[in-house]
Amino acid sequence: MAETIPAGSTTDGVIQVGQQPIDARVSAPASYDVADFPVPNGREEDWRFTPLERLRGLHDGTAVADGGVKVEVSAPEGVTVETVGRDDARLGKAGKPVDRVAAQAYSSFEKASVVSVPKEKVLSEPVRIAVHGEGGTAFGHQVIEVGAFAEAVVVIDHTGDATLAANVEYLIGDGAKLTVVSVQDWDDTAVHAGQHTALVGRDATFKSVVVTFGGDLVRLHPRVVYGAPGGEAELYGVYFTDNGQHQEHRLFIDHDTPHCRSNVAYKGALQGKDAHAVWIGDVLIRAAAEGTDTYELNRNLVLTDGARVDSVPNLEIETGEIVGAGHASATGRFEDEQLFYLMARGIPADEARRLVVRGFFAELVQQIGLPELEERLIAKIEAELEASV
Repeated sequence: MAETIPAGSTTDGVIQVGQQPIDARVSAPASYDVADFPVPNGREEDWRFTPLERLRGLHDGTAVADGGVKVEVSAPEGVTVETVGRDDARLGKAGKPVDRVAAQAYSSFEKASVVSVPKEKVLSEPVRIAVHGEGGTAFGHQVIEVGAFAEAVVVIDHTGDATLAANVEYLIGDGAKLTVVSVQDWDDTAVHAGQHTALVGRDATFKSVVVTFGGDLVRLHPRVVYGAPGGEAELYGVYFTDNGQHQEHRLFIDHDTPHCRSNVAYKGALQGKDAHAVWIGDVLIRAAAEGTDTYELNRNLVLTDGARVDSVPNLEIETGEIVGAGHASATGRFEDEQLFYLMARGIPADEARRLVVRGFFAELVQQIGLPELEERLIAKIEAELEASV
């Protein structure tokens, strides 16, 4: 019950779109223990796109924490911010690590940050979490807990230089609404691998916007599980992959509860030699998940030769009693016709190029809902374009 889209190619750039079974991913171990995961060799389905040598030992146990990441939280009145030990009952509540790097992060962190929004509290200002790398290797863990019928927006901003493996958990109570904007604006030398797991309560709403610009290698694994019927999840993503960068987003939505909804839309642009973007979108509708409504979309815009995209949407359905399910993926070159159309109306070539790319991303950037952050990200996209001229 999955759609297969033929692969395409260019002279120097490479575009690959395909399909693979979800079975292996579902049956893979989930554990807090690093020993339960073999050291990947790059031939495994979950690791075949990832340049393991650039993970700096996060995958094989040779990475050693030596500091390097500073976390600061700014929260409105009424929000509780705590630094807790490994024995806190809220840690691991959303789900276990699903690969060796996430398990290594869970086994290696010393203190975790927990941000709690009390039930029925509606925040008028966002919670801001600044994660700044100061060099070195670090392992982290964060929990965002939103009580029943509360509403909150959380911005997690990653900057600086570090080798970071971290897990982030989102616990969304019944009837609550949580929007999370995770920005990866690292220096060009940073490495960041992270698992984001959301546990969505009854009739709760979770919206995630992942924005990835910086870093030598960024590998993120957003996951959604439902704790009760009526949950909704919207996962949006924007990424701009430049010279030599590897940016990988691997999503998994586990519909194991009836009458829940999910919608996924990720868009990326690539430019420069050896720029490599990977998008894996896995949606599983289990036999018990009657009344599910789900859709996932990935679009990629290749701006120059020498870039590569791997886009793999997967949809597995175990019940016919659903509202709807579908997926789509498309990757293409920058269209000269669009550029010609604008230039014929007196717009200079560089400005026309910016307008096309800005329009490509605009729909998803607007999902952030914070004007100052939206303007910053659009400015970052335009700066990336300027650098290639």
